[in-house]
Amino acid sequence: MSGLNQHPLLLTQGDPAGIGPELSLMAWLKRDRAALPPFAIVGDPDHLARVADAFGWTIPIASVEPRQILPTFANALPVVPLSVSVSAEPGKPDAAYAPSVIESIETAVRLVRAGAAAAVVTNPIAKHVLYEAGFRYPGHTEFLAALAAQGGKEIYHPVMMLWSEQLAVVPVTVHIPLSDVPSSLTTDLIVLTGRIVARELRERFGIANPRLALAGLNPHAGENGAMGAEDGRVIVPAIDILRADGIDVAGPLPADTMFHARARSRYDAALAMYHDQALVPIKTIAFDEAVNVTLGLPFVRTSPDHGTAFDIAGKGIARPDSLMAALKLAARLGGP
Repeated sequence: MSGLNQHPLLLTQGDPAGIGPELSLMAWLKRDRAALPPFAIVGDPDHLARVADAFGWTIPIASVEPRQILPTFANALPVVPLSVSVSAEPGKPDAAYAPSVIESIETAVRLVRAGAAAAVVTNPIAKHVLYEAGFRYPGHTEFLAALAAQGGKEIYHPVMMLWSEQLAVVPVTVHIPLSDVPSSLTTDLIVLTGRIVARELRERFGIANPRLALAGLNPHAGENGAMGAEDGRVIVPAIDILRADGIDVAGPLPADTMFHARARSRYDAALAMYHDQALVPIKTIAFDEAVNVTLGLPFVRTSPDHGTAFDIAGKGIARPDSLMAALKLAARLGGP
């Protein structure tokens, strides 16, 4: 984390009615004990102060410009203020606060792209709340990719990785119905995803020769076509192309034998063919510590691997472990 001596992290507000605000406050309270890197929240200082007061936490909150984050962090929680106020109540999502959610993300990305901070760490958002306010992107990641492309001609293909010390997984298809997976899974998509993962493991994670393991789509990786043709028709050609690129790839492997400890020791990241094939094992192995990392963007973005949890917001039972892990990983990836 020494690489962040001059560049702190920016933590977005997330949905203000979810657990993001209280987790952010908890992270600052645990900053020394958990050896967290310096960060600031892009949010409404008054709203954060009310959340802290509701829990009885004594937290000095300081409105700052980015250059003031580092000298402020040790003694007060730095907040880069929004242009709008927030008066959300825990557990009561409201589309009225969508502009503050969007502004927080936009501001954090803009400041990181300008070199004022090292990375963006995003608190969870509720897509259905944003949709009510006219948000036109499928989700957080697509919005970040659009922000990355603003003012330029380059098109970014973001890739979601769920990372922990024990396991890193990438779903090749993400938030689509299971019935749509076979038609959406293509050789080109697998190759593009594999290339991005291998590049980022080299450049961001410092793994000189990344090892990828590709899961099969069907039970037993298709059992030589007896349980589905997609493994041989779609996945095997992708593996051949990636190997021709010089990437160390194993597969297609039966997904039910890929995630025990001995199997995990043979690869650096597993590429799964659909959402639950990737997320079930990592949430079983590292539920409280896993981090969502977006690969393929021109800046570092991490996020806790959980949602807004409106049902427990304001009750004091949410755990900040994943958020703190996201801050630490962002520091690691965002350093020089």
